[in-house]
Amino acid sequence: MNSIVLTEAVFYTLLVLHRPLHGYGIMQETKTLTNGRLNLSAGTLYGAISTMLEKGWIKPLPVEEDSRRKEYIITSKGKQVVQAEWRRLQELVTNGEKFLNL
Repeated sequence: MNSIVLTEAVFYTLLVLHRPLHGYGIMQETKTLTNGRLNLSAGTLYGAISTMLEKGWIKPLPVEEDSRRKEYIITSKGKQVVQAEWRRLQELVTNGEKFLNL
């Protein structure tokens, strides 16, 4: 798991899925969290969701019979993945600060 490098879209999707959200909610929450810097397109998001479902990093929640909205939540495996990526990013920042004298 230490060798996994996440795309920014996957990293933020895993972060915001610590609470149940549907696709549009994920896009909105990510946009808000990044102050508008990261604006996920539907194609990018649903491709990432498909990959994360296959890997067991997120899971769909049960849907009501007449609802078209699918909500997702992060799994314990997904939490391990996003924490490992957070540690990797922290290392990048720490090493950058050393060389940039920040």
